[in-house]
Amino acid sequence: MTEEKEKSQERIPANFLEQIVEEDITSGKNGGRVHTRFPPEPNGYLHIGHAKSICLNFGLADKFGGKTNLRFDDTNPVTEDTEYVESIKADVRWLGFDWENELYASDYFDQLYELAVQLIKKGLAYVDDQTSEQIATQKGNPNIPGEESPYRYRSVEENLDLFERMKNGEFEDGAKVLRAKVDMAHPNMHMRDPLMYRIKKAKHHRTGDKWCIYPMYDFAHGQSDSIEKITHSICTLEFDVHRPLYDWFIEKLDTFPSHQYEFARLNLTHTVMSKRRLLQLVKENIVSGWDDPRMPTISGLRRRGFTPASIRNFCDKIGVAKRDNLIDVGVLEFCVREDLNKIATRVMAVLDPVKLVITNYPEGQVETLQVENNPEDTNSGHRDVPFSREVYIEREDFMEIPPKKFFRLGPGLMVRLKGAYIVKCEDFVKDEFGNITEIHCTYIPESRSGSDTSGIHVKGTIHWVSAQHAVPAEVRIYDRLLILEDASQVGDDFKKFINPDSLTILDHVLVEPSLKEAELGKNYQFIRKGYYCLDKDSTGDKLVFNRTVGLKDAWAKEKNK
Repeated sequence: MTEEKEKSQERIPANFLEQIVEEDITSGKNGGRVHTRFPPEPNGYLHIGHAKSICLNFGLADKFGGKTNLRFDDTNPVTEDTEYVESIKADVRWLGFDWENELYASDYFDQLYELAVQLIKKGLAYVDDQTSEQIATQKGNPNIPGEESPYRYRSVEENLDLFERMKNGEFEDGAKVLRAKVDMAHPNMHMRDPLMYRIKKAKHHRTGDKWCIYPMYDFAHGQSDSIEKITHSICTLEFDVHRPLYDWFIEKLDTFPSHQYEFARLNLTHTVMSKRRLLQLVKENIVSGWDDPRMPTISGLRRRGFTPASIRNFCDKIGVAKRDNLIDVGVLEFCVREDLNKIATRVMAVLDPVKLVITNYPEGQVETLQVENNPEDTNSGHRDVPFSREVYIEREDFMEIPPKKFFRLGPGLMVRLKGAYIVKCEDFVKDEFGNITEIHCTYIPESRSGSDTSGIHVKGTIHWVSAQHAVPAEVRIYDRLLILEDASQVGDDFKKFINPDSLTILDHVLVEPSLKEAELGKNYQFIRKGYYCLDKDSTGDKLVFNRTVGLKDAWAKEKNK
C-alpha cells in the first residue's frame, strides 16, 4: 500500500465532526490547519464526560495532523485551585495525550480587558449598576422581550471611566457589571445584553491580587479561541445556544474567526455527571474523595483499575452524536473487561475462605507449581505457586447437599484444584452453629495438572490458596453509585438514590503469596472472581485490593430477573 493510500484511509471521516474537518482541509479553510483545544475549568477533577471531550479534541488533531492546546478556563478565582490544575494535567497525560501549548485564560486578562474597552468605544458595551436580581427580572423570557437597563445609554466616556474604576477596585463585589449591548428583544436569551465582566475581589491562583474584575465565560472563551487561532472549537451540546454570542463577539471585534461546533455530552446510567454534585459527594463525605473508585472521575476510574486504553476504546465505541443520549455504564465495563482480559495477570484469591485438608497428602510437603500468568498472552510467562496439605477454597464451592449439576465439592464429589490435583470429598466438620469449618478430601497423586495419568475426568475446577503460604488482604467490592438509572432527571435530592451496597468490604480474604509483590497500577484477575488492582491504602502489613469489575455483568443479570 502506498503512503498516499495509507494516509487517505487514516482520514476516512468516522463522525460528523471529522466530516467537517475533512471538508475544511479540502477547501483550504484556515490554510488547511487543524488546531483544537481542551479548555477545562480548574474547579474540580475531570470525569468520564471530560474523557470523551479529551479523546475527541486530541483525536481530531492527531487524525488530521493538527495540534491541541490545553487551556485552563480560570476566570473564577473563588472556585479554582492549582490542585485541580495539576490533577487535570495528570489525567490528560494518563489517558495518553500531550498538548501543544499549556495556556490559561488568565494569560489573556490584559488582552481581554483591552478588547472590552474596544467594545465600549464602539458603543457596544456599557456599565450597569443594577443588581443581578434586577438584571435577571428585566431579561424577560423567550416569549416576552426584555426591558432595557436604565444605564444602557450611558456615554462612551462615562462607561470607559466606570470600567477603569471597576478594574482599579473602587467598587464592591456586585456593585457594577459590564454588559454587551446586543438586543433585549432577541429570541435567544443569551443575546439579551449578556454580562461580560463582574467584580470579584478574590485572590487568583495565578495572577494573585492583580485583578478584581474577571471576564465571563461567553466573552473569555471565544476570544481566547481567537487569540490562539483555534480552527475548531468543540463544545458539548448545551453550548449550542451560546454560539450566536460567540460569533457576535468575534464579528464586532474583528478577531480571528474561530468557529464553535457542538456534540452530545456523555450521560452514563447510574452515574452522577454534574461537577457540582460530585463536589457535594466529596464535601459531605459520602465518598472518600475525588478519587473514590465509585466516582466517575478519571482519578477514581484509575484507582479502581480502569486502563487508559479501555476508556479510549469506550469513547470510540459510543461515537460522537448530535443529540444527547444515555449510555449504559455496562458498555464502559465491557471495554475494561475486554482490555484486562488481554493484559491482567491471573492469580488466586479466596474471598470467603474455608479450610480444605488433603488427608492422604504427605504432612510437611510443599510442591512448587508453575502457573501461567495469562493464557491470552503467550509472552506473559509463568510464576511459582506453593501447594501443601492444607489449602483454603471458597465457601460457595462446597455444598453439604449439592443439587444435580453442581460441579464443585460435596460429599463424594470430585473436583480439580486449579493447576494442581483432583481431590475427592470424604467428609467435613461443622461448628456448634452448623457452619462448615473444615472439609476433608483425598487426592489422586497421578492427577497433577500437566502430567495427569489418572484417566479421571472431572467437570469442575476451583481455585485455592495454600494455608501455609496464604497472605491476608482486604478487598473492596464496588458497584453502581446510584440505584437510579438516569441521574440527569433528578434534582438536588439525588442523594436519596445512592446505592447502599455501592461498597462492600471483605476483610478476611486470603491471596496467593505472589501478591505480596503486587504493584500499584498493575491489573490482576482473581481467577473466577473478577479483575482487581492494588489500592494506595495498602501498607507493608496490609494489602488492599479494589475490584475493577466482575467477570460478567452481574447487575444486568439481576435487573433481568
